[in-house]
Amino acid sequence: MSISASAATVTDVVAELERRYPPSWAEEWDRVGLVLGEPTAAVRRVLCVVDVVPETVAEALAVGADMIVAHHPLLLRGVSSVAPTTVKGRIVHQLIRAGVALYVAHTNADVASPGVSDALAARFGLTGLRPLQRPAAGSAAHGDERGIGRIGELPRPMTLAELTRHAAAVLPVTSWGVRAAGDPGRMVRTLAVSGGSGDSFLGAATAAGVDAFLTSDLRHHPASEHLAADGPALIDAAHWATERPWLDDLAALLREAPGVETLVSDLDTDPWTVHAAAPVVDDKEPDREG
Repeated sequence: MSISASAATVTDVVAELERRYPPSWAEEWDRVGLVLGEPTAAVRRVLCVVDVVPETVAEALAVGADMIVAHHPLLLRGVSSVAPTTVKGRIVHQLIRAGVALYVAHTNADVASPGVSDALAARFGLTGLRPLQRPAAGSAAHGDERGIGRIGELPRPMTLAELTRHAAAVLPVTSWGVRAAGDPGRMVRTLAVSGGSGDSFLGAATAAGVDAFLTSDLRHHPASEHLAADGPALIDAAHWATERPWLDDLAALLREAPGVETLVSDLDTDPWTVHAAAPVVDDKEPDREG
């Protein structure tokens, strides 16, 4: 993509982002917006990432990015120091020294329409989309088709086992892979998806009457109790893999700012790096003992 002689500024890029993902739509506990960067600094190249970690920071410096736009906050909880004796402190120092701005769009991008879960739903070709859980009435994010997660119809019915294999094929590859809970032969026509951690939306998926719910970070006891109560089948993918699809939409949005080139990081920042499947036991093998 060509870069114009007159580059955009950090302020210009922030304005473009906040038209689509207003900070007021974020959850109260969240920390979104501009984290680092001079508002008047020129921005010619932006790197879009899910996580701000040493690897994606190194990638940003290697490609000559002037700004990182991330989904997950670097500084979610209060800090009293950003000394370079911690991982996050070193990242802050690296970015400031290199003149790289950092912006975060998190739960405000989750509830947006289109947002994080729309990009995830698109990987499955879902149609007739509607929110899994709408914002509370009176909240800044309430209205239109905004909300956490999406519910839609698959292009064709699939068994849970088939849909799980399909999910592994259409989502970014990770060592974690994709696992499912429920009857492998259960037919799935309606699917709910929610990028990122989805434990807290199990009830919403049940209330919606969907056949299956795809998300990440599902825990043993909530999943077990959900299935025991005849809830929808569950498909659990890596957290990073469920949010990486949104980066393509984010990059397309930022190209609307004059003179801005956007790159998308495909570095797998899921922390789980090794997966071993249990060996298959052949029940037909004769017993040779005795």
